Amino acid sequence: MSTKPAVKTTAKNKPATTTAATPAASKPVAAKPVAKAPATRAAVKKPAAAPLKKAAAATKPVSKPVTPADKPKTAKIKMERDSFTIPKDEYAQIAILKKRLEALGKPVKKSELLRAGLKLLAAMNDNALQAAVIAVPIIKTGRPKK
Repeated sequence: MSTKPAVKTTAKNKPATTTAATPAASKPVAAKPVAKAPATRAAVKKPAAAPLKKAAAATKPVSKPVTPADKPKTAKIKMERDSFTIPKDEYAQIAILKKRLEALGKPVKKSELLRAGLKLLAAMNDNALQAAVIAVPIIKTGRPKK
């Protein structure tokens, strides 16, 4: 047995045996397909590749990280700070209403309660609104004396 590795014979490592008929016969056959193949492949690949890219882009959304600049901007609500005078018994009603709502499972802040009252007043018709305002006694405005 021999210890030589088995070598596959290919066109590159094939021994050069030249005959008059072999080079002439292989030359025209190899030259025509090689010259036409790249031109045909290039012409076929370009139109076929463009629809594939468009279809892939249409089906697969491009995911990019969301930055604060990309988020849709919502209009900020401008806040207004104010102070007012209210009688102690009406101020106590705020605490009572807050406790009632907490017992119902809906705890609210004082400002939320006042805003809810404003919404109810705004929803009233003119006669009901006028009656509600008349029921409230007029008080002296300003800070109470200490």
